[in-house]
Amino acid sequence: MQFSIQREALLKPLQQVVGVVERRQTLPVLANLLVRVSDGTLSFTGTDLEVEMIASTEAEKLVDGEITIPARKLFDIVRALPDGARIELKLNGDRIALNAGRSRFTLATLPATEFPTIDEIELVERVTLPEDVLRDLMERTAFAMANQDVRYYLNGMLLDLQEHALRCVATDGHRLALKETHLESKVTARRQIIIPRKGVNELVGLLESGDGSVDLEFGRNHLRVRRGQVVFTSKLIDGRFPDYEAVIPLGADKRATLDREVLRGALQRAAILSNEKYRGVKLEFSPNKLRIVAHNPEQEEAVEEVEAETGVSDLTVGFNVGYLLDALAALRGEKARLSLRDAQSSCLVQEDDNEQSRHVIMPLRL
Repeated sequence: MQFSIQREALLKPLQQVVGVVERRQTLPVLANLLVRVSDGTLSFTGTDLEVEMIASTEAEKLVDGEITIPARKLFDIVRALPDGARIELKLNGDRIALNAGRSRFTLATLPATEFPTIDEIELVERVTLPEDVLRDLMERTAFAMANQDVRYYLNGMLLDLQEHALRCVATDGHRLALKETHLESKVTARRQIIIPRKGVNELVGLLESGDGSVDLEFGRNHLRVRRGQVVFTSKLIDGRFPDYEAVIPLGADKRATLDREVLRGALQRAAILSNEKYRGVKLEFSPNKLRIVAHNPEQEEAVEEVEAETGVSDLTVGFNVGYLLDALAALRGEKARLSLRDAQSSCLVQEDDNEQSRHVIMPLRL
């Protein structure tokens, strides 16, 4: 195996795949990248047995072959080389020789036959949508995923594929984030899959806010995303996601519309004196006003008053201030709308003029 390539052309695909490789591995070969030259294309594959990323690029002086090379060492060497350097890489026996100008490196390898790869998935549905739309869907919901919860199905994101819509949903049992988009083409049947946390994070990092499109291939046990010269594949969490639609409060007729940034600022200031463990704040609604109150065990108090478009009176409810701030940060409009049924109900946080993005926060007893 052999190829020649400019540093910048090599650095980009390495950046895309090296994040998948865990620093601590149970199998030595999982610390390596599979480097393959075949059919005039150079490709790099990284995997941790849950997520796989393949990035391809063009190169010169290609000689077909494949081998695995230590991922982090290869990436660090290429990143440290000067801009514009031409890199020559050649397999000599069981060693890789990497030459660039006056720099010479020799790296150990492991056979490509030891490298685990994900075979072709059993495809059940394929949809195409703009790359920036998918990135926005996932960015605005990922924060609500659970982390190392015993309810393993919460440690990921639900992709709910409906007739003409795709929804991304995440919840940790205390709050829920939902964002949906319209699909141009009709799908054959409703499908729900759960992508693990690492897969979500790698995919969000891969996607860009350009004007390209991505293909989502839904398999029975995998999701595959094709974006240009990169192919991302993730195993799915085998579990049943909660009935998230039942969590969204119906008949939440007590509403307040506020300036989003003004509300964020008031909550951030009140949070300074909130209980460090529970992070609770009280929201006290009255006509044209929202009062935010925080206390802590040291008997300290913070009070903020914010103008609000509301006719609600004598309603007090407590929430985790961090959850409120996360939901407001995921909105895009100037106005935020808070909707509740009563003092024991969840709070529905939305943009004032957009029903496609919804955030639900469970109340606290203060």
